[in-house]
Amino acid sequence: MPKKGKKAKLPLSDEEQLLLFQQKLLAEEEMAKKKERLLSQFLKDKLAKEEHNSALNLNKINTQWRTVLREVKTRELHKDIEILSQTFERVVDCKDSVIKSLAKDLSEAEEQYAHALRGHLHSIDQLLALQRRRLNLLEESYNTELEALTKEFETERKTIIDQHEKEIHYLQDVFMAMEQNYIDSEYESKLEFQSLWDDLKNKNLEEKHFLRLQLENIVEDLWRRFQDALKNYTDATEDQKIAFETLQVKDEKSSKEIEAQMKKIQRLQDSIMTLKSKIMVHSRESEDQNQYIRKDKELVLAQLRKLKAQRTQARELSQENLVKLTMESNATLKALRRIVDKGEKILKLAEICRKFETEEEKVLPFYSSVLTPKEQEEIEEIYPEELTEQLAKVIVNYTGMENFWKRYNKVKLEQLSLQHRHVQLLEINGKLREMLKQYLDGISVSDEVMSQLNPLFIVNHRSNLPQPLSTPTTQPGDKPPPTTYNIIEAAHVISHIL
Repeated sequence: MPKKGKKAKLPLSDEEQLLLFQQKLLAEEEMAKKKERLLSQFLKDKLAKEEHNSALNLNKINTQWRTVLREVKTRELHKDIEILSQTFERVVDCKDSVIKSLAKDLSEAEEQYAHALRGHLHSIDQLLALQRRRLNLLEESYNTELEALTKEFETERKTIIDQHEKEIHYLQDVFMAMEQNYIDSEYESKLEFQSLWDDLKNKNLEEKHFLRLQLENIVEDLWRRFQDALKNYTDATEDQKIAFETLQVKDEKSSKEIEAQMKKIQRLQDSIMTLKSKIMVHSRESEDQNQYIRKDKELVLAQLRKLKAQRTQARELSQENLVKLTMESNATLKALRRIVDKGEKILKLAEICRKFETEEEKVLPFYSSVLTPKEQEEIEEIYPEELTEQLAKVIVNYTGMENFWKRYNKVKLEQLSLQHRHVQLLEINGKLREMLKQYLDGISVSDEVMSQLNPLFIVNHRSNLPQPLSTPTTQPGDKPPPTTYNIIEAAHVISHIL
């Protein structure tokens, strides 16, 4: 019921209600904007304050961490100096012992050398004396044999000279006797020849004289007959004689012409014969030469075919060898290039690693075995290895790599330890990143933060965290209990972790 003394409110129209509702909405929006501005300003101030505090705490932590690192570094440097001094003293002692042992070995070697030199000189003197005695004996035997041979030679020479003189005298006597016999036989044969020659000469003269007389009578008779026949013949053949003389003249001319032609023909025939003979000779020679050339040609063709086959085989073989050689050379060049690149990489890595070597590694680059004799015996019992000849040869070939494998194993162990430490640091870094992300999510405002659960984001005393199902019962007149939040600074967390 309306109170007394006051007028009753008039009902509002729809337009007035709409305007009133719009005014309320605008007022609520302005209030919400003011609250958002106040909240953002509060969060910005808080963020700046937290950043300032984190920077101060970080500076404090860094100063404390530097002091701790300095102390640790001084302790490590003191330890390194002690280790270096001990190693230096040990190395000096080792060097002194090595120098003493080398001096002792040198003195012993000098004594052994002197002893060996004396023995060698003594043996050389004995060998020289023995050689001199042997040479004297050989010279004496040579002289005796030479004298015996000279005596034997002289006796044989005298006997041969005497025999030769006797044979010369005998041959001279024989020659004189034969010459005398020849002169006597020659004189007797001359006398016999002269008597026979005189007899034959007388006999021939008598026969010649008788035949001459007989022939003279016959010739006179024949001459008369010939003269008579000649007269008869000349009388009968007077005309024929004249014709004959004319014909004879013609015949002489024709005979001369025939003779000239015959001489020409003879010369031509001779030249033809000579040419035929030359042709025959040349044809025979040419046939022989052709046969010889054909044989040579066949031989040359056979050799040419053989050489061509050999050339093709050699060319194929050389081509195959060239291809194989080029492939092998390319492979070797690639392998050598890889080896060179690997070597350059190893040298670069060695130079880089040399900068990070400690003083202990620089003084003692090759550490001794860290295993005790008992541990070494246990390992040998667990992994027994029989030393064969092949294994011994391989070990001898790789004895120079022991120091390398020592350093390699040391680096491998350090690498494994660093990997383990890297994994641990990654885990710690992940944890720290998660904590830092939680802290930054709690003090920053972004779409990602707004979409996630954030206990620090409260608007109108309400959080975006899910409310528990079981809530305590409260009376209508009781006030709601205030909500409490636990806020932990990142600097505090980092100080406790580190």
